[in-house]
Amino acid sequence: MPHKITLTGSATGPLREYDRYVAFDMREKGSPSAPKGLKKSTFISYTVFVAKKAFNKTGLTKKSIMHEKILIQGEPTLDIPIDECPGEVGVICFQITVLPNKNDKEKNQSEEKKEPKQEVSASSEVSQNTEPKKQEEAQAPVSQPIANEQKKETETVQPEAKEAPVPEKKAVPKKKQLPTQPKGTQDVLNFDEIVVPEEFLKTRPNPEKTQKVIEFVKRTGHLDEPLTIDKESKILKDGYRRYIVAKTVKMDQVPVVYEYQK
Repeated sequence: MPHKITLTGSATGPLREYDRYVAFDMREKGSPSAPKGLKKSTFISYTVFVAKKAFNKTGLTKKSIMHEKILIQGEPTLDIPIDECPGEVGVICFQITVLPNKNDKEKNQSEEKKEPKQEVSASSEVSQNTEPKKQEEAQAPVSQPIANEQKKETETVQPEAKEAPVPEKKAVPKKKQLPTQPKGTQDVLNFDEIVVPEEFLKTRPNPEKTQKVIEFVKRTGHLDEPLTIDKESKILKDGYRRYIVAKTVKMDQVPVVYEYQK
């Protein structure tokens, strides 16, 4: 029989995206009491691997996964590389569920109790509004000649007002403020335009250094250095780690420096 494992809690680390799956870290504590003669259990860190299709169905995002309480059901694995599995135990997720918070349940119950009262008050307002409308309809035929005379007077006054039109002020277009970029940046390109050679795709940068660059981008809003590319072919020449960081944080544009101008 395969080993099964169930985890509950929130993610303790940022969401990491790969080609067909996503990964995040969780932490869970064992039972508070242990049998006599045995040591108490401590915290165990897990790295959970979820298929992208299953993760997208939950509606979770990179920010909400750190706050929402989730339920993971899966099997432990030991075949994941250490770079992708910083936790002590890797877990292949077969089912992921977002658990409701207690505050949300209380709000829903209070709203359900209030709804019948609102419907009764709305029906009474409708009955009250219908009575004055009937009185207005009965008085409408009597006041029609007066209303027609008022319309004629307003029509004669309107041409005089049109003789002196008020000049319209043209809206001054605001200049777009480009985000701050690292030193040495010569241009900003769309991320999808950059071509990565196969030599870079076969390598895997140090995850610790990559995580430091991700934290720098979150703190400053831009990369620490521009990417080096060929201007004509848009082929990446240097900065594959920063390319991975830009892909991880989903940057639409990245700063670049052209190789022939260095």
